Amino acid sequence: MRYLVTGGAGFIGSNFIRFLFRKYGDAAEVVNLDKLTYAGVRENLAEFEGKKNYRFLHGDITKPADVATAYGDGVDVVVNFAAETHVDRSLMEAGSFIETDVHGVLVLLEEARRHAPKLKRYIQISTDEVYGSIERGSFRETDVLNPRNPYSASKAGGDRMAYAYAETYGLPVIITRASNNFGPYQYPEKLIPLFVTNAIDDLPLPLYGDGKNVRDWLFVDDHCAAIDFVIEHGANGEVYNIGGGNERENREITRKILEILGKPESLIKPVADRQGHDRRYSLDTGKLAGLGFRSTTDFDDALRRTVRWYVENQPWWRAIKERSAEFREYYAKQYGTR
Repeated sequence: MRYLVTGGAGFIGSNFIRFLFRKYGDAAEVVNLDKLTYAGVRENLAEFEGKKNYRFLHGDITKPADVATAYGDGVDVVVNFAAETHVDRSLMEAGSFIETDVHGVLVLLEEARRHAPKLKRYIQISTDEVYGSIERGSFRETDVLNPRNPYSASKAGGDRMAYAYAETYGLPVIITRASNNFGPYQYPEKLIPLFVTNAIDDLPLPLYGDGKNVRDWLFVDDHCAAIDFVIEHGANGEVYNIGGGNERENREITRKILEILGKPESLIKPVADRQGHDRRYSLDTGKLAGLGFRSTTDFDDALRRTVRWYVENQPWWRAIKERSAEFREYYAKQYGTR
């Protein structure tokens, strides 16, 4: 099977490529197209460089020539992880989110049309954030989308663009909407890796508002397994929610991290709440469960494994913080520390 994975040098993308090689070995051939923005780290997959079934391409999904090169003479499966993803950044520079998350999807889909006879699946990776916030209950795939910040609006745009190409041109599109991911190789501006790396260095943990915002946490290995499952068993033109079944308040996650690391709760630093900060996300995953898939990783065990990975791989995240003046400036502006 020949896969085109876009954004494969990022957090979920690199874990997915690793998952493919772990499960399928040489039977999986992967082309990894990544722009290598601040969150893309080519070294995430250094172990596969030079192998005959792995090819890295430095390119941009918004550029038709780069996408055409990545498709080559055809691929069996496209999995689009490439996206601008951080809500805080979208509040400051929304334009780049629209360019990548909407226009980039359009470019990928247009090239997919040219390869339609051979293409078996196009997987558009969306997010639970496109639904907006929900006080009670859980969102189903048929619920109205109500994004409440520029990031989630851009993801909703790409989501619906992919659906439109499925309906209009008959492309074999499947859309997945996953809850908050966590695990190894996550860029250290997201909540869990930021708080873990800060705590290791005894820096403040900037907790938004009252810390009672609720997220459903999905271990990245379960997400990768779910994507692989829908490639095999999903139906074209359908949307599938992917959740971990682990709804937790942010303040609970924060305390668990400190407990695992043996750090004091005095490191918690309440900060002003983020603009448009959704209170609670929750997904109904019954549709995917009906096909036979459920996330199985124990949350507490996965969190301990994730914290341990950051403790044992400090050169990885320290290099990111040290080489990125942009990260340092952003970090100082948002959290008052460097």
